Amino acid sequence: MEGVAVVKLKAIEVTPETFKEFGQVVEASRDGEEFGPHDAQLDLSQGTPRLSIMHLEDQPLKFSTITHHSNVTQCLGAIGGDVWYLGVAKPSVVDPNVEDKGENVVQSRRGHFFVPPAVDGVQVFKITGPKFLKLNRGTWHAGPLFKSRAMDFYNLELSNTNEVDHTTHSFKKGNATTFVIEE
Repeated sequence: MEGVAVVKLKAIEVTPETFKEFGQVVEASRDGEEFGPHDAQLDLSQGTPRLSIMHLEDQPLKFSTITHHSNVTQCLGAIGGDVWYLGVAKPSVVDPNVEDKGENVVQSRRGHFFVPPAVDGVQVFKITGPKFLKLNRGTWHAGPLFKSRAMDFYNLELSNTNEVDHTTHSFKKGNATTFVIEE
């Protein structure tokens, strides 16, 4: 791609420790176990929760856009536990009550304020086995991405998240950059 830098990112194996700045890694627990910090700490208070199965095809290990949801946590997991990847950047939603919002702050079409993610702030995680990720409110994410032709994922968000709480940043347009995942 002429004029567009290609940044190669090495995938990091997801663990509760490596992913803690972006959300939670939730793994199997015994039936009947009490609710606790090992469970997804969800915020679905802004509307009707929606649990769906997404069928995705042709999601190669590259991306140039990244999305966040400022009002809701989101959970993603592969049905069957196959290997998949997720690009992420830290949440960057800005409090609208702060008088000095800074020069890099952008107002989304949805009304909230945010700082676009930096190229050097993007990481990629490799998710293996029977676990799912809970993304914190505002966590930037690209994917799920995978090597096979198609995969199914369960997705927990709000029923209208994609209509009213979906902000996307284009690294290609804003930073002349695209990302490729290396293992």
